[in-house]
Amino acid sequence: MDFGSADTWRDAIYFWIVPVVMGDAIFPPIPSEMVVITGGALAAVGRANALLVVLLAAAASWLGDILVFQLFKRRLSRTLDRWRWGRTFHLAVHTAIGKAGRSTTYGAIIGIRFIPGGRLATTAAAGIANVSTRGFSLCAALGGLLWAVWSVSLGYVTGTATGLPFWASSLIGAGIGIAIGAGVGIIVTRRRGNSSPVVDGPNEELDF
Repeated sequence: MDFGSADTWRDAIYFWIVPVVMGDAIFPPIPSEMVVITGGALAAVGRANALLVVLLAAAASWLGDILVFQLFKRRLSRTLDRWRWGRTFHLAVHTAIGKAGRSTTYGAIIGIRFIPGGRLATTAAAGIANVSTRGFSLCAALGGLLWAVWSVSLGYVTGTATGLPFWASSLIGAGIGIAIGAGVGIIVTRRRGNSSPVVDGPNEELDF
């Protein structure tokens, strides 16, 4: 099997999108952007349907956000501390909120997902703050759709403009996306300052 061939990934990409994008809601290091951008790059060479990639990515993003939101809204996150992996996840949430801030505005729910780690931070914070489920669901759906369109567009435009193999276009598109997201994250962090109530130690009590 040639993993560098677009034909190899033509059908497989659809099966990877949902679990990877949903997983990213819980564990940000999972490369969901890379997978979706790759879908766009494959679409640029006629090996994937761009609209289907967008819809799958948007739906998976929404489902992952709802899962994390309900976990914290219903205060079920404390049960995670019974297991080591749960404590690791809990600490990751603390770290993400510390970096991205604890904003729960509808604008933040839609937009901060473009910043590395911002999706988990804002979703958990919204659950903690008991944001309206309906309002969160609508904003998460809109944010997920915008993120999916943006990611697929990065892969598609890069693939079309460069004419490189799909995997090279994916890497370039991912690099551009990360650079832009990191830049926006730095600007947002400087404007907010360090106002997050996150503590350094994993054993400290928070209102989670």
